[in-house]
Order: sequence, then structure tokens, then C-alpha cells
Amino acid sequence: MGVDLRQVVAGILTLIMFVMLGQMIKRDHFDSLQEKLPGEAQDTQFDSANVIEKDGLVKLSKRSKGPWIEDSQELKPCWRTTNFDEIEQSRGYVTFSLTNGPEYHVSQIADAVVVTRYIGATLILPDIRGSKPGDKRNFEDIYDVEKFMKSLDGVVKVAKELPNEISIRNLAAVKVPNQVSEDHIVENVEPIFKSKGNIRLATYFPTVNMRKTAQKSSVDSVACLGMFGTLELQPEINDVVDSMIERLRTLSRKSDGQFIAVDLRVEILENKNCHESGSTGAKSCYSAQEIALFLRKVGFDTDTTIYLTQSRWDNSLSILKDIFPRTYTKESIMPEEKIGKFLESEDSEFEKVIDFYICSQSDVFVPAISGLFYANVAGKRIASGKPQILVPADIPGTSASITNYLSPYVAKKNHLAYSCFC
Repeated sequence: MGVDLRQVVAGILTLIMFVMLGQMIKRDHFDSLQEKLPGEAQDTQFDSANVIEKDGLVKLSKRSKGPWIEDSQELKPCWRTTNFDEIEQSRGYVTFSLTNGPEYHVSQIADAVVVTRYIGATLILPDIRGSKPGDKRNFEDIYDVEKFMKSLDGVVKVAKELPNEISIRNLAAVKVPNQVSEDHIVENVEPIFKSKGNIRLATYFPTVNMRKTAQKSSVDSVACLGMFGTLELQPEINDVVDSMIERLRTLSRKSDGQFIAVDLRVEILENKNCHESGSTGAKSCYSAQEIALFLRKVGFDTDTTIYLTQSRWDNSLSILKDIFPRTYTKESIMPEEKIGKFLESEDSEFEKVIDFYICSQSDVFVPAISGLFYANVAGKRIASGKPQILVPADIPGTSASITNYLSPYVAKKNHLAYSCFC
């Protein structure tokens, strides 16, 4: 019996098709495994039916897949400058410096304004001191002077400089705790001011806790104004921050322009005490690998864009970039013409300020390090209606609900900002 060549060719083609189909199925399965973390189950999609709303704070964003939370309405200040009593005739001067970075500046400003108003003095515009000896900048190098002075109009008198006849050497040094109370001013500040006439104020931080208290005081409204209503970036730095945020949103096309900011700095993570658990078992900071695992387990896709406060790339961050390839530091997204001034300067003050304001405006903020940076970024975010602050944790298993890791500042509404905004 003769062989029909047409049947042979058809049989060969059929076999080839089955082989190709098998290879395609195998390749698709392999790629899907590569997309997952080692030992991880199929990606968990964020199901709106499983979202727990806490006092209306948490709402699933419908813009894109993943555990993104919608912004809430921007809050309005509870304080009104028109409600403050008329300023008394100034009886002397209060000077002070802003130190240690923007997360400290907001608290230092608040305490200086509270003390100055209570003792009836004139506040002198502060200078800005860096962490190294000799690091000194003018207030206007970072912040908008005119807006600062205008915000305090009718609350305290502000002067740009001390009168020539007053020597800095003759100022009495006074230290006050963060969130200084009326009683502390009466007992420890006012007597010195009345005796010396002029003082140099310094704030110390016995705690970095920014939780609101049940106690009410006559200085509360002034403190709220000082902390949340006085500081704005000067135009050039503000433009740099805006351009970097715009760049991050452009790089985040697959998540509708949304990005995560993570406060993660290698020099702090290398501290031997950083990862030791306290008496409560809570960790004070998390490594790049731990952050990557946390973000994947709460449902963020590998295409998610991440901004790190680490200024220059460090090899220890590679594990994070392996899992989230769209991970960036300042050096890769800052406008090239601004790098010399804001990134290659010996003074890191500009870098800290840029980080603080980008973290305040990102779609999600993750503090890999506990402390005042986290606390005061949280305050700015709460005021502007951005409650998406996730506190990392070691998550057992392969997935978890994002609502379980909302910052207590937001979930319990116990941040000081909730006392200042309505």
C-alpha cells in the first residue's frame, strides 16, 4: 500500500503544533513562578469585599490593581488667628536655631512660637544648623521667609535680626522639652526671661511620640499654628521636589502614576541596635529585604514604583530592586542641573528636606525606621488627607490585609494633628 505524502506532512505539522503548544504552556508557567517570591503562592489580588473601613478612613482606590488607598478630604485647621488675643508690647527677644533636619524643624518652630507668645517677646528668624560643626544656613535658603512671617501676623511679632545693641553673648540659654507646656514656661522660662530680658531657646526631645493628649491648654492653638501653618519651602527647592514627584509619577504608568516612598537609610540600618527588639518585641527598623517582602505580602505588584530616602545607591538595596525593579533614589530622578547644588553639596540639609516633602506627598508612605521623621511626616500627611501610612512588620505566610498595617496614628486617630485639624 502506497504512502500518501499529504498525510505524512499533515501528521508532522500536527506533531509540531503539539510540541509548540507544550513549550508555550511550560514557558508561561515558568514566567509566572519567576514573578512570585520564593515559596509564595499565587499573587493575592486586593478584594474590596475584604477591606475593613475604620471610621471611614480606608477606601480602596479604583484607579489600579493593588492595595492602593484613596486620599481622603484635606482637613481644615481648627485654629483661627483672628481668635487670638491682641499681641502685647514686646518686652524682649527670643532667638533659636533649627537643627537636625526638617522633622525636628516643625517641632522647634512650634515650641519657639508658643514660648515667644506666652512671655510677650519678639521672635527672631532662626538660622539653620547642620549636623557637622560649621554647617550653617540662613532660613531663606530652605524656607519661604515672607510666608513664615505672614502666617504669624497677629500671633507673635517676628524680626529678621536682633537689634545691633544686643550681643548674642549676653543671651540666656534656656532649654524646653518638645511640646512645651504652659506650666513649664511659667516655672522655667518666664523667670529667666524677666531677669535677663532676652533668651536663646533650644528644644530637646525626651520622646519622639507625637500622640495627642487629653489635656487641653491655652497654648494648643498657637502650637498647632506653629507646627502646621508656618513652614513652606522656598520656590527653588519646592520646584525640585515637584519635578522629582512628577518624574516618579511618569515612571509609575502601570499603577496610574501612584508610587510608594520608603524612609530607608543605610547608615541607620547598619547601627547594631537597629534591629534589636525592645521589651515589647517591636522592631525599630527594617532592612531592604524585609521591606520588599512586606510590600509583596500586602499585595503590591512588582511593577510598583518605590522612592527611597537613601541618597545614593548602596549594594545592600539590590534585593529590593530585584523584587521591585522600579526602585529609585534621589540621584536617579533629580533634575541633572540641580544635582550639584542639592545632592553633591557637603551639607545634607537639602537632601533631608527633599526626602521629608516627597514622603509627605507620596501615595503611600512606609517608615522602615521609627522616629521623629515618621511621626512628623505622618502629621503632614494626615493634614493633607493622605492616610496611607503603612508600618512594616514580619508577616507569617504568603499574604496579609493592608488594613492590618495602617499606622496607629491613622487607625486610632491619635496623632497630634487630629487635635489641630477638623
